Amino acid sequence: MAVQSAEEYFAAHPSWEKELRELREMILTTDVEETIKWGAPVFTVNGKNVVSIAAFKNHCAIWFYNGALLLENTALLENAQEKTKGLRQIRFEKGEKIPVQQLRPYILEAIRNQKEGKEIKPDKPKITVIPAELNIAFAEDPALEMAFKNLTPGRQREYCEYIAEAKREATRQNRLKKITPMIKAGQGLHDKYKNC
Repeated sequence: MAVQSAEEYFAAHPSWEKELRELREMILTTDVEETIKWGAPVFTVNGKNVVSIAAFKNHCAIWFYNGALLLENTALLENAQEKTKGLRQIRFEKGEKIPVQQLRPYILEAIRNQKEGKEIKPDKPKITVIPAELNIAFAEDPALEMAFKNLTPGRQREYCEYIAEAKREATRQNRLKKITPMIKAGQGLHDKYKNC
């Protein structure tokens, strides 16, 4: 069942409900609209993502979509993922007090940046180079090729890089064998690690 509201999200993450509610209540005192995207509460300004909250196994977090543009409020920010340009987060471990008043200026600056039209433009899409092993598999199995074409460009690139980075032919073949059912199921290479 897909999450349709913040209440459903909290119910799905009972061990983080108190912290998530605190964050949400503080965020809703600002000039944002709440929506659900990617199964979690996201707060927008003029339809653009500004901040979201999320629960994970060992922490909960507040995410700033253009957090790299924050200049005044940066002490608590950390890079969300190595490969992201703009996304930043503030993590909270279990039992850690949420510094609501300290977080509010971060939210206000992020909202101000969005209203001023400041944003980090994504890089031009990378070209996906399909490895020879995968092209041969497509020729032998048209259903595999169709399933591959139905994947997002990012998922296609992950699979291609996964095969291409293997140095030995045997390893490339083993990887191809491993990912074929995943591709046919419409899954991404790393979907099993995403738990929110």
